[in-house]
Amino acid sequence: VQLQASGGGLVQAGGSLRLSCVASGRTFSSYNMAWFRQAPGKEREFVAAISRSAGNPYYDDSVKGRFTISRDNAKNTVFLQMNSLKAEDTAVYYCAAGSIWVGTRARQYDYWGQGTLVTVSS
Repeated sequence: VQLQASGGGLVQAGGSLRLSCVASGRTFSSYNMAWFRQAPGKEREFVAAISRSAGNPYYDDSVKGRFTISRDNAKNTVFLQMNSLKAEDTAVYYCAAGSIWVGTRARQYDYWGQGTLVTVSS
């Protein structure tokens, strides 16, 4: 499956952004989906995941209560709504698809999008 992420940009602290990730192919609904992020000089880190059926969203503590992951299997798309953004949320955000639940490590995912840059100014 091929993934294409979009929606990043520059936003002030406290603002919101919505990321989208569109998957090609007919098997999108068979994959658990996740968002990861990678800040300059840091390792890629887990942000949120959602199961195949769109149930059981799972979040890293750093984004819990601020970010919401969702998916639309009819449109082969996973979303990440980001509210109350902070400067430390600045990173390239990647969507990923995999079979393990719940995967919080990058190596547990099989397919990756190209990333979209989110910059939060303080």
